[in-house]
Amino acid sequence: MIPLGGLGDIGRNMMIYEYDGTAIAVDVGLMFPEQEMLGVDIVIPEISYLVDRPGLLKAVFLTHGHEDHIGALPFLLRELNVPVYCTALTRGLVQVKLKEQRLLDSSDVQVVGYGDTVDVGPLSVEFFSVSHSIPDAAGVIIHTPLGPVVHTGDYKIDHTPVMEQHTDLNRLAELGSSGVLLLCADSTYAEVEGYTPSEQRVAETLERVIGAAQGRVVVTTFASLISRVQMVVDAAVKHGRRVFITGRSMLNNTQMARDMGYLKAPPGTFMTPREMNEAVDAKTVVICTGSQGEPSSALTRMANGTHQQIAIRKGDTVILSSNPVPGNEKLVSRNIDNLFELGAHVVYNRVADVHVRGHAAREELKITHRVVKPKYFVPIHGEFRHLVLHRELAIELGMPEENAIVLNDGDVLAIDEDSAEIVEKVPAEYVYVDGLGIGDVDEYVLRDRAHLASDGFVVLVVPVHRHSGRLARQPEVMTHGFVGLDEEASITQGVIDIVTDALGGEGAEVDWARIHESLKDDVAAFLREQTNRHPLVLPFVVAV
Repeated sequence: MIPLGGLGDIGRNMMIYEYDGTAIAVDVGLMFPEQEMLGVDIVIPEISYLVDRPGLLKAVFLTHGHEDHIGALPFLLRELNVPVYCTALTRGLVQVKLKEQRLLDSSDVQVVGYGDTVDVGPLSVEFFSVSHSIPDAAGVIIHTPLGPVVHTGDYKIDHTPVMEQHTDLNRLAELGSSGVLLLCADSTYAEVEGYTPSEQRVAETLERVIGAAQGRVVVTTFASLISRVQMVVDAAVKHGRRVFITGRSMLNNTQMARDMGYLKAPPGTFMTPREMNEAVDAKTVVICTGSQGEPSSALTRMANGTHQQIAIRKGDTVILSSNPVPGNEKLVSRNIDNLFELGAHVVYNRVADVHVRGHAAREELKITHRVVKPKYFVPIHGEFRHLVLHRELAIELGMPEENAIVLNDGDVLAIDEDSAEIVEKVPAEYVYVDGLGIGDVDEYVLRDRAHLASDGFVVLVVPVHRHSGRLARQPEVMTHGFVGLDEEASITQGVIDIVTDALGGEGAEVDWARIHESLKDDVAAFLREQTNRHPLVLPFVVAV
C-alpha cells in the first residue's frame, strides 16, 4: 500500500493498493490551500509514481462524494484513462465535476452497490455501507490473495442517521470472524473521547432555528452535503417557507440530487430568482455556498454587499451549518463579523448544534477494531497527531506494537504472510494548482509571494554600456508595497547613488552576473539599514 496523500494533513486523500503488477486507487481528493499558500487554488496528490508506470493503475474506487476524496479525479483522468467505480450519488457528484472540466464523454464512471464486487486482476473490491455526513458513503473491502483489506473511508457509527444509512458492522464482523489482513481506518477524530453526535441533532436544531426566525433565513453548508440540504428543505416546508438555491456548485449539485431522487420536496418548494425577489422574507429560506469563507462564494459576497441578488439586512437569520476546515478559520470568522455588523442574527457551530462531524470518535474506533480484529493496522485520514493517537489506541486494545504502523505520504508498505515493513519511498509532494497551471508553482514561488506580501519590492532598471559596463544614464527606481510617498523620494535617491557609485568606473571585462548580484546585495543592505525592512530587490540590467 502506498499513500499518495491524506496522511499528515486533512484532505488530498489517495491510497494505492498494489499486488503483482496490478494497482488500484482508493479516492483521489484535493486539499484546500493553507493560509501561507498564497495564490494557490487547490492542492492535489502527486501521481508521478503511476504516470511513470503505464498500465500499472487499473481502476479507481471512490468512497464518497466530498471534495477531499473526489476533487482531484479530473486531474488524474487527464493523465490516466482508467475506469472509476463508486456509488450512485458519488457518481452524480463526479459527473458534475467532469462536465465542468469537459471530461464527461471520455470518462468511464460506473455505479457499484453495497455488497457488489469488482474484479481487478488478482484483487476483488467490495463496497460496504458506512454512515457519514453525505448519502451513499462507502468503505471498501479489498480481497487479496493474502486476505482482506478493510479501508473504511470517512465514517462514524450513527444509530439514528438521516436517510437511514448505517455503518455495516455486521459485514465487518463477518470479515473479522474469518480473519482480516489489514485495517485502514479514519483517524480524523482519534483525539476526541466518547461518541460522535448523531446527524439527527442537526436536523432538530435547524428545524427549531428556522421555525423561530421572524425574517429571511440564509443557510450555508458544503455543496456536496446533500443530506444537510434535505434537512433545511424539510424544515422550510414544515414552516411554510419556500427555498431559493444560489451558488454555482450548490445549484449544480442540488439539481443533480433532485434529478436522481436524493433530494425531495413538494412541488413549488424551490423558487426562481424573480420569485425570490418578490417573496415575503418570513416565507423565504436561501441555501448557498460559502461555509468556508471562500472569497468568491455566495455567502461571502452577501456579507460584503456584492451579491447580485441578495443583500443581508437587519432581521435576517444566517446559519453556518459546517465547521471551518483547518486554515479557513480567519476567513469564516471575518464573514461572521461582517454578517453581525449588517444586523443579521448569526448561528454557527460554537453557539448551536448546527453541525456535527462525520467522523468516528474514540469509542466508535474501539468498536471498529474489536469487530474487525485485523492482523495489521494503518491509521489513515488525519493530521500526524491523529494517526499517532489512533495507533496508540490500537495498541491499547491488544495489537502488537510492530503491527500498528504510522505511514507518511509516499511510504511503500510491503505486506507478506509474515511481516509488514516500509521498504521504500515514492514521490508524494504537494502539487499546487494555480489558475490553469498545474504543478508549476513550487515552494520557491510561494516563498517569493510571501516575501512580496510581507515586505513589498523594489525594482531597479539599470542601463549599462554593453562594452564598458559603465552606467549609460540614470537608473530608474520603482517601489511597491515598501514605503509611503513621504519616504519614497529620499529612499529612491539613495538607491540611485549606490548604483551610480557601483557602476561609475571602468571595467576591464563586463561580468553581467556579478553586476546583477552586487547591485541586489548592495541595495538590499542599504534599504535594510535605512528602514529596517527587507523588500525583494529586483535589478534589471539592460545592456545598451
